[in-house]
Amino acid sequence: MKEINVSLVRDTVAELCIEANKSLPSDIVSTIEKAQGSEKNLLAKEILKDICKNCALAKDYDIPVCQDTGMAVVFLKIGQDVHFVGGSLNDAVNEGVKIGYEKGLLRKSVVLDPLNRVNTNDNTPAVIHLEIVDGENVEITVAPKGFGSENMSKIYMLTPFDGRQGVIDSVLDCVKKASGNPCPPIVVGVGIGGDFEQCALLSKKALLRDVQKRNADPYYGALETELLEKINQLGIGPQGFGGSTTALAVNIETASTHIAGLPVAVNIGCHVTRHKTKRI
Repeated sequence: MKEINVSLVRDTVAELCIEANKSLPSDIVSTIEKAQGSEKNLLAKEILKDICKNCALAKDYDIPVCQDTGMAVVFLKIGQDVHFVGGSLNDAVNEGVKIGYEKGLLRKSVVLDPLNRVNTNDNTPAVIHLEIVDGENVEITVAPKGFGSENMSKIYMLTPFDGRQGVIDSVLDCVKKASGNPCPPIVVGVGIGGDFEQCALLSKKALLRDVQKRNADPYYGALETELLEKINQLGIGPQGFGGSTTALAVNIETASTHIAGLPVAVNIGCHVTRHKTKRI
């Protein structure tokens, strides 16, 4: 049994909140740079150039890459041989978010009640996902999620009859309706299977995967490639001004499901699809 003081979780979450907001994952940056080189639409090409410049300036000036520093979504993969000491794990995560957003001078965007809408002024509570895995370590991922993209996400409760084409149609429907609202080029996370809530979680987890890596299952890897091609043929383009770079990647995650169902969730990530991970 390995003991981990929750103060270490708190400090790690605080650190990751700052890092995730101030620098994009390298795979996303390099994919945007590659898209800039292949984009034929001149306006789209300039927009992609500006996005790359924005990323560089954020690093140089040590400032957030986007003014919407998001709602903190925190994933913890907890080894079953870990024992937390020193207090509440959930409290430690939220305290880490509070410290990170204050220390990093990050915008605080969370309201305590969805209808009364009074700002908590510290960006808590976070959305926390816990998963028990083998081992004696804890993997912490902080994925700040802006709501320009989150608001464009959808769940489709399909039937088995809808099949593969139904999945394709659903993803394209979501992207078409989103248009330029989620600040494309976007990353499209797709969850297929499970039930209503599991497919949504799968789609959010899909946004954490390297955009240059396809699904390990060749069937779903091919579907990701096909969907990316079809999305980029829509002509929405960077920031919705036209072009062939509407999406940087489509990442699919799947789960077993019921014989009568085919749940599909599409979680849209803007070009600032942020996430940082650390193992303790």
